[in-house]
Amino acid sequence: MSRARSSGLAAAAVSLALVGCFSSPTPLAPGIGGSVGTPSSGVLTGGAPLPRAGPGFRLYRPYTNIVWGNPRLVAALTNAAAVVERTLPGGAPLVIGDLSAERGGKIPRHHSHRTGRDADLLFYVTTPSGAPVQNPGFIRFDADGLAELEDGSFLRLDVPREWLLIKTLLSSSPDVQWLFCSRAIEALIIDYARARGEEPALVWHAETVLLQPGDSLAHDDHLHFRLSCSPEDAVRGCDSGGPHWDWLPSLPSLEALDDDTLAAIAADDPLEAPPVAAGGAAGLL
Repeated sequence: MSRARSSGLAAAAVSLALVGCFSSPTPLAPGIGGSVGTPSSGVLTGGAPLPRAGPGFRLYRPYTNIVWGNPRLVAALTNAAAVVERTLPGGAPLVIGDLSAERGGKIPRHHSHRTGRDADLLFYVTTPSGAPVQNPGFIRFDADGLAELEDGSFLRLDVPREWLLIKTLLSSSPDVQWLFCSRAIEALIIDYARARGEEPALVWHAETVLLQPGDSLAHDDHLHFRLSCSPEDAVRGCDSGGPHWDWLPSLPSLEALDDDTLAAIAADDPLEAPPVAAGGAAGLL
């Protein structure tokens, strides 16, 4: 085996070892970057900011800097919002809540959102008569799809637009890991998709990723979108913190090294100990 190949294998082995040992970029692991660590224990490098507004969307808190995400997350959000606006014109924009801080880590109001792979999406809403209006904030919807405001008026979940948003995210972004929402909201959306005659495989896909979380609030006031780690992110320190679905791209792996490869790596070890001087180890400190 060539020295170059043995060095490459050694570097690959060390890189994977470092990914398992470090949860953030360090001088000892300079190759770790992007979305690093798990959603609730990690950081973000090389993130992209979501614009304050764009075709089909606006930020709920445009005055904050919690607008950073993995570039794949930002692209998925801007694309899906534009598709909804173009396909069902005349509606209010998608209101997007918090993403992550510029360098990730802990932010107010959230246990996760630390690696640039999470975004809170307020539901599309209408008046009870069906007129689209902009969602005023994080308002809770009951199982009938209605939410009561403080002034006693009501808003209705805009199920057609909400389904189109979910359908677009699943169809255009192959690495959606979770769409957190309450069981009641999921039921309304899935029933609508089935009534429309959507492809059973797509409906099953949506049912799989739509989930009411068991370790936080029910998410009856917004949709929490979480992106999975890409293979490139995974080898640089990303940990999805959940299942790796069958439809996601396969993650890279290393086969077990044979004896010849291990011997070649050992022969190339720059840290080989020098021979012990006469007198043995007694004179060593």
